Amino acid sequence: MLDFWTCCHKNLSSSLFGAAVVLFCNWYYQLSPCDSPPRKGKIHVLLLSSWRSGSSFLGQVFSQHPSVFYLMEPGWHVWTKIEKPGARVLRMAVRDLMRSLYQCDFSVMDSYMPENYNMSTLFMFHHSRALCSPPACSLTRRSDMSNETLCQKKCDSQGLEMVEKACHTYSHVVLKETRFFELESLYPLFQDPNLDLRIVHLVRDPRAVIRSREESAKSFDMDNAIVLEQRNVPAASIQYEVMQEVCRSHVRINERAILKPPPFLEGRYKMIRYEDVARNPLKEINDIYDFVGLEMTSQMEEWIYKVTHGKGKGSKKEAFQITSRNANEVSQAWRTVLQHSKVKRIQELCKGAMSLLGYRTVDSEKEQKRLDIDLLVPREPYEFSWVSAKSQRTGSS
Repeated sequence: MLDFWTCCHKNLSSSLFGAAVVLFCNWYYQLSPCDSPPRKGKIHVLLLSSWRSGSSFLGQVFSQHPSVFYLMEPGWHVWTKIEKPGARVLRMAVRDLMRSLYQCDFSVMDSYMPENYNMSTLFMFHHSRALCSPPACSLTRRSDMSNETLCQKKCDSQGLEMVEKACHTYSHVVLKETRFFELESLYPLFQDPNLDLRIVHLVRDPRAVIRSREESAKSFDMDNAIVLEQRNVPAASIQYEVMQEVCRSHVRINERAILKPPPFLEGRYKMIRYEDVARNPLKEINDIYDFVGLEMTSQMEEWIYKVTHGKGKGSKKEAFQITSRNANEVSQAWRTVLQHSKVKRIQELCKGAMSLLGYRTVDSEKEQKRLDIDLLVPREPYEFSWVSAKSQRTGSS
């Protein structure tokens, strides 16, 4: 099989190679039915979100847990490998990549890596505590919190053999992704008997998202083009059209999972709002842990408190870093700095999503800047219901 990919890599242009990847992935999984029993107790989690929605922080809530093997956005390798694609074409390739990674099969990464790659070639590898700990790296004890800066400097190994070995030793495999805009392409993963998949769907007020995106706009150029299916969009409209697609995707995903879910999706989806986490981090994260079958530890409680009760909103340099900040201030920062004209436009584009997800609109700049007015609609118990992993195990025992 590796000879097949080597041949593709050497003889096909990147665009033809991209098509070959998608076609081969679909063909391979049709010929390789998942008929072996699942590993006992192993749970697979997809942290599904969009860019600048607090997913890096929530990813670390999983990554720092001693029972979790975590990878940050493995779909990045697919999106950067194939020349000038659109999100619709790439979603199946990303899904099939995830299927292999959930089963700790990293040979699939060979298709998207340069020659003679190392562990450090994995996108943002140092954001995974598991890759900074034995057996992947001896830097951090498995029971300790990792240091991303030290991990990036000191942890590396040739190939991904030790990464694969590490993956097999954890009870939970968590992948964070920002590159799915619907649930239907993920259905085969829910139906795969080798996987026990749960989705944690993280959303954030779109007005806060666009404010955050503006601080690091250039870093999204490639992703924007893919989200917009390579359409020729005026530069001034790109961010707004991307946000409109993001908002539509949140509606599609939430309505599919909540209103009329297929039987295999019931009890496997949980939506979480970033603002709820910012206001009551321990309660919300305890709920998430319960949903996926993780136990809260005193060390995790201490870490969560520290990173959510710092001072200030963070600097532009910290846009992609997990540092100690005041989470509630961060969640409200857009209200004092984002131009009201932009707020109005986002509210028009995302009106349906904001209503569904529980975000109130503002009618004036004065109302926008009055922080005593709460713009977060309280959640009703029936709106975002789920069955926890613990409850499922108890009910089946």
